[in-house]
Amino acid sequence: MFTGIVEELGEVVRLTDAGGDSAVLAVRGPVVTSDARHGDSISVNGVCLTVIDNVDGVFTADVMGESLRRSSLGVLKAGSQVNLERAATVGTRLGGHLVQGHVDGVGAVIAREPADEWEVLRFSLPPELARYVVEKGSITVDGVSLTVMEVTADSFSVGLIPTTLKLTVLGAKSVGDPVNLEVDVIAKYVEKMLGDRHVG
Repeated sequence: MFTGIVEELGEVVRLTDAGGDSAVLAVRGPVVTSDARHGDSISVNGVCLTVIDNVDGVFTADVMGESLRRSSLGVLKAGSQVNLERAATVGTRLGGHLVQGHVDGVGAVIAREPADEWEVLRFSLPPELARYVVEKGSITVDGVSLTVMEVTADSFSVGLIPTTLKLTVLGAKSVGDPVNLEVDVIAKYVEKMLGDRHVG
């Protein structure tokens, strides 16, 4: 479990095809590797990955085909910057919202609107996720917990403060760039519970 508060911008060292529909990702991140051990979870652009090795500030993780297909991790290359967050602990401040690190779909940047002190970004929204996204609700974009400003049938917008623009990959995203989306898991549970109710 994560909170969607990015701890640092990491740098991809390599993404290596491991055969059998999988890959091995190596990422440099001195903050998240400072106490990382084999088996720990680290969110990489919103995808929960398991540490298999940690040497000199670089951790490696296996990425299964399912994760490559359902996220934008497959387009990473050496030098790419990524949002990193260690898994939450019992005493963690919940500054964002409950984030699983299970990507629900991939959207793309469709517009950027600079303002005086902040910026509005609009992202495409896969149709199957639209019902879970509401104005003033929470959504995770590339591992960043954000509040939805406006939502339509196929897009949503968020406002990014200077800190978010500077300290996450969202500050450097261009129109057309893919982003990993995770909707609020509570919405999915509510839908399932209501769908399981029987009348009569």
